[in-house]
Amino acid sequence: MRSSGRNSRGSGSGSGGKNYRGAGNNRRDEQQQRAGRPRPEERRYDVGGGPKTGPKGSQGGPKGSQGSQGGPRTGSQGPQGSQGGGPKGSQGGPKGGGRGRKPGPARPREYEAQIEERNRARHDKPRVKLPKTFGEQEGERLQKVLARAGMGSRRACEELIDQARVEVNGKIVTEQGLRVDPEKDEIKVDGLTVATQSYLFFALNKPAGVVSTMEDPDGRQCLGDYVTNRETRLFHVGRLDTETEGIILLTNHGELAHRLTHPRYGVRKTYLAAIQGPLPRDLGKRLKSGIELEDGYARADHFRVVQNTGKNYLVEVSLHEGRKHIVRRMLAEAGFPVDKLVRTAFGPIALGDQKSGWLRRLTNTEVGMLMREVEL
Repeated sequence: MRSSGRNSRGSGSGSGGKNYRGAGNNRRDEQQQRAGRPRPEERRYDVGGGPKTGPKGSQGGPKGSQGSQGGPRTGSQGPQGSQGGGPKGSQGGPKGGGRGRKPGPARPREYEAQIEERNRARHDKPRVKLPKTFGEQEGERLQKVLARAGMGSRRACEELIDQARVEVNGKIVTEQGLRVDPEKDEIKVDGLTVATQSYLFFALNKPAGVVSTMEDPDGRQCLGDYVTNRETRLFHVGRLDTETEGIILLTNHGELAHRLTHPRYGVRKTYLAAIQGPLPRDLGKRLKSGIELEDGYARADHFRVVQNTGKNYLVEVSLHEGRKHIVRRMLAEAGFPVDKLVRTAFGPIALGDQKSGWLRRLTNTEVGMLMREVEL
């Protein structure tokens, strides 16, 4: 009775324990399957890696005498990227044709070039022109235009505006930030027109022997030799004969050059002439009343004796005519040929102490005076 009870209890407990452990193993296997991990009996350690190392495992299976090569020893080599199945698994990982995804075929270069062209075309579309309310306003700020024209710093130009000394198209500007078009709008400071950056104005002290042309086909020295390396083509205002020295203007402002030489505006030119005396007292009166020449009468606007040393006289003659050799012909007709002639002023622009052969840029004030002289 006792033995049977023991057997029954032992068998019952044994079977019950086995069932209990079996159920636990099943639950653990299910959890591992949910987590994506294989069960212990499904793990394999491939030494050679390729399609030959299947479940039967010729080198790593139970029949292989070299099964130890597919065991934990290869697993320890996994982190170094060896033939095992570690994290860097060389042949058993995604790159080795295992369970990983195979890389797709490389795209041809022509296709890559087409994609790049489409991307560039997408970003190179012309900008949509927005209304002035939303986009950038047209023109430049007035103080910036004044500063570029040489009127001073932007702060100084803002002070000119605050002092009501600047006018645009005939209206005095008192507020900051006004936008103007330097090419179209008329800008004046203290009544003098401001020259924009697109126009150039120069004064040259022409030496004797220089031809008053920008290019000379005979190869003689000309005005163009003094204005080389300029981006904008300049032209001379009026002429001086080859032996006459003095100031001559160069610019690219066609309308200003035309008006400065037109008889209608009567721009005065001043000359110093060296002649031999003695001079009669009425020479100035004769020149002002008019000297008859072969092409008509010529009259001087002003005459005076500047210097006298013995028979050598230095006289100043001013006139608004621009005929060829006009001063030389007038004095020669009066009986006093000219030994040397120098033009010292063209309108309001004086030669001053500018050396012979030197070229200088006119100031904004000088340009404004020239424009006012011809009503520009």
